[in-house]
Amino acid sequence: MKAFIISDSHGWEQELKKVIDRHRKDVDILIHCGDSELHKEHNALRGVNTVKGNCDFGDDFPNDITEEVKGVKIYVTHGHLYNVKMTHVPLSYRAEEKGANIACFGHSHVAGAFVENGVVYINPGSIRLPRNRVEKTYCICDYNDTIAIVTFYDIDGNVIEDMVYRFELK
Repeated sequence: MKAFIISDSHGWEQELKKVIDRHRKDVDILIHCGDSELHKEHNALRGVNTVKGNCDFGDDFPNDITEEVKGVKIYVTHGHLYNVKMTHVPLSYRAEEKGANIACFGHSHVAGAFVENGVVYINPGSIRLPRNRVEKTYCICDYNDTIAIVTFYDIDGNVIEDMVYRFELK
């Protein structure tokens, strides 16, 4: 199962569409972790599973979603409701409650991935306003029963070599 994960595009339209279209045919699911600042019907978000961030106004998007793709359960939220800038504990409780294999979130604009209690946690960073790195980032997670590989890319589609995470599962 391959998941494309992006977050915190903060109003960028053409840039967001270009990045998503680059990978659209190569993945099983497209995910935006919130703060798109676009409407649900926007062309850039066509076919993208999108949640509401703290900078998204209106009722276009849900606060969280859970999707199952090829037997892999993916939980998606923006993270502001779980205080992810301070701790991952509330998010981990929610992900475990949902039975997630993967938990995707944004909000902090800090790209990274880690495993806790068998759940792969992924923050794709931001394609507009990254923090802790200069690269504007998004990622793809390639997940099967025994391994998860999370590969981060810059906005131009180049692999960020020191941000390829390989997690042994089970």
